[in-house]
Amino acid sequence: MAESSFTARVAPAVGDIPAAQWDALAGKDNPFTSHAFLTLLEESGSVGPGTGWQAAPLLLEDASGTLVGALPSYLKGHSQGEYVFDQAWADAWHRAGGEYYPKLQVSVPFTPATGPRLLLADEGYAPLLLSAAEQLVQQNGWSSAHATFIEPAQQKLFEDAGWLRREDIQFHWYNRDYDSFDGFLADLTSRKRKDLRKERRAANEGLEVKALTGDDIRPEHWDAFWLFYQDTGARKWGTPYLTRAAFDLMGERMADRVLLLLAYEDGRPIAGALNFIGGQALYGRYWGCLSDRRFLHFELCYYRAIDAAIELELDRVEAGAQGGHKLARGYEPVATVSMHYLADPGFRDAVEDFLSRERMGVGMDQLHLAQRTPFRKG
Repeated sequence: MAESSFTARVAPAVGDIPAAQWDALAGKDNPFTSHAFLTLLEESGSVGPGTGWQAAPLLLEDASGTLVGALPSYLKGHSQGEYVFDQAWADAWHRAGGEYYPKLQVSVPFTPATGPRLLLADEGYAPLLLSAAEQLVQQNGWSSAHATFIEPAQQKLFEDAGWLRREDIQFHWYNRDYDSFDGFLADLTSRKRKDLRKERRAANEGLEVKALTGDDIRPEHWDAFWLFYQDTGARKWGTPYLTRAAFDLMGERMADRVLLLLAYEDGRPIAGALNFIGGQALYGRYWGCLSDRRFLHFELCYYRAIDAAIELELDRVEAGAQGGHKLARGYEPVATVSMHYLADPGFRDAVEDFLSRERMGVGMDQLHLAQRTPFRKG
């Protein structure tokens, strides 16, 4: 494959690319790499000027001008909203006299969910696209490029290009052909079955929980969830990442891929959880409440997600970043992978040494956590 037959360029935004062309590469399985999701972030002002996330999708076109590859990439002025923490790298590079920012971030903003990061008509285009990303970093004097939460099928493509591998742990629930929540509980130890049933009874007492998707989600539901999201976002990040307009656009453009759970007390919504429906997974994204209720977080975010995954015959639930409390509720430790390109050879060597030691620690943690799952042994 002759490199001269292809052209790589950076587009101003995903919105500048026809939806049909982008989605032909992204596929239908992952909602977050879809044209609809990435452009609603742009149009709502959740990314763009003033956010530290400047859309910079890198495109690969063949000699006829046909789009054959793309990276959902952003020029970053900070490390917020990524859920893979490299601030220590930035500090080290600054102490050495370098400028870490801006950097090139290949990811879905504010979304620690696994998915494709190389959007390709054919895997054979991967080396060209990654080489273009490296050249973009070098030519602009940027420090690095980072691809986060890469789905397993694509990790080797980055490794073959020489990018550095980093691992962390999330907790995912796996559907072992369960026909009901009770079927899942049957796989747990007796004590854990009792604990989970007790939590569900307590969480649901005096409440009505509505599961909404598609046209059933109306503006008043988004109004309610916006209040929940603001409360959680203000406590976790200081300023919520998404704007109010982002939720309206979700409802307009991809409501059939949204599962919104709202808990009502005396007819008033008091809590909610927002999920996205993929081809193989349910992705839990945001939660919030205006009234503290014991176990309600577990019910809306974890147990109701399991119910939905079973009903929709999905393979798994990805419940977001961190959260060791998910382990006791049937969510298992899973390694998540990011890949990193650092332009300076000396800096790369130092980071590579750090990552080799970090991966060993993460692997030990995963083994330890796997021994503590609530499933019956044997």
